[in-house]
Amino acid sequence: MRKKILVLCTGNSCRSQIAEGYLRYFAGSKADVYSAGVETHGVNLRAIATMQEDGMDISQHTSNNINEYYNIDFDFVITVCDNAKEGCPYFPTKAKKFHHNFPDPAKAIGTDDEINENFRQVRQQIKKYCSSFIAENL
Repeated sequence: MRKKILVLCTGNSCRSQIAEGYLRYFAGSKADVYSAGVETHGVNLRAIATMQEDGMDISQHTSNNINEYYNIDFDFVITVCDNAKEGCPYFPTKAKKFHHNFPDPAKAIGTDDEINENFRQVRQQIKKYCSSFIAENL
C-alpha cells in the first residue's frame, strides 16, 4: 500500500517544494507526496531553477495551504522549518512526525551567484535528507 507523506513549511514556496520533488523521486511508486504551508507564497522561481539544474522538474507544483489536506490520512508529516513546526495548526493525524530545520534560501542575500549558490547548498541538504528518509522509512 502506498504511503502518504506531507511536507510542511511556512509558505510552501522553497524548501517544502524541493523536498516534495526529491521525496517523489526517491519514493517512486511507494508513496504519494504532498507539500503545504501554513501560508501560501507561490512556488519560488529560483527553487524551480535550482531543481532543474539537478534534472528535477517542479515547475508544475502548486503552493498549497495545509487546510486543503485535512481529509487525507497521512502516514508521515515532515516539517522542514522551525516556524512550520511551531506554527502548524493542530493537525488530526496518526502520522509519524519528523522535523529538520533547513535554512531558507529565499532569505539569502548577496549577488545573484551567491544567492544561487545558497539555493544549491540547501537543495543538496534536502536531497540528502530525502534520500535517507525514504531509505529508512519506506
